[in-house]
Amino acid sequence: MIIGSHVAMKAPKMLAGSAKEAHSYGANAMMIFTGAPQNTRRKDVSEMNIPEGQRLLEMYGIKNIIGHAPYIINLGNTLKPDKLEFGIDFMRGEIKRCDALGIQALSFHPGAHLKQGPDVALKQIGQALNEIIDPDQKVSIAIETMAGKGTEVGISFEQIAQIFDNCAQNDKLSVTMDTCHMSDAGYDVKNDFDGVLNEFDHIIGLDNLSVIHLNDSKNERGSHKDRHEDIGFGTIGFDALSYVAHHPQLENVSKIMETPYVKRDENDKKGIAPFKPEIEMLLANKFDPEMKEKLINA
Repeated sequence: MIIGSHVAMKAPKMLAGSAKEAHSYGANAMMIFTGAPQNTRRKDVSEMNIPEGQRLLEMYGIKNIIGHAPYIINLGNTLKPDKLEFGIDFMRGEIKRCDALGIQALSFHPGAHLKQGPDVALKQIGQALNEIIDPDQKVSIAIETMAGKGTEVGISFEQIAQIFDNCAQNDKLSVTMDTCHMSDAGYDVKNDFDGVLNEFDHIIGLDNLSVIHLNDSKNERGSHKDRHEDIGFGTIGFDALSYVAHHPQLENVSKIMETPYVKRDENDKKGIAPFKPEIEMLLANKFDPEMKEKLINA
């Protein structure tokens, strides 16, 4: 199983710190942002401690490195051309950063149509990605399945297929399946993941799936709210998520958790990372309903 989580990449350790954090969870994969998720300020790659980070990754046996583009890039914004041009320029730089860091796939929220209609946004996103892509880039831009909050696009496999169709260089595109987002969008991840996977294969193709974000959900199926929950403590449940993690058709796909930190109480702003026990539960295929209490009391 290729399994890991989101880890931090902070100065001064940068990539080396990310590798150490992932290793502390018992992971053999990890996901990083090249900077803060909520902004586009980025350090030069010369400041990212890449040689030491790659040395540690090799030593720890962490071979699968996933990236995530910042949340605020919206290539579907047809109302403000300056925002689109900024997004294109930023993503061109992000591709270079990803290739320098050894990131294989960059999870990417496709954007929102801002009440202009999804078809308009999906066409512009595909065309913008075609401008962004460098034919020689190594990283794949992994369009993420979305929950449908607000005017988000990418909430169905058909919409993601439209982005592929609108991008001439779509051999550099792939897909990130987010289990929480898919459930919140209406897909029956809990009871019929094989059916979901078959539908994806029919519409997009399993060979285009590069990442799975393995997250439980706080919401009922079809809620379109996008609130992640720790593995086994949400509405999807441990059995369904472990089934995804162990699925024979997904052996070579990185499973990355973005589950919330466990809070000691309502005043605990930071919380405790749940990833080590979550990985242990998934590897053992056995749910521990006391996982949160054990973390708090450790």
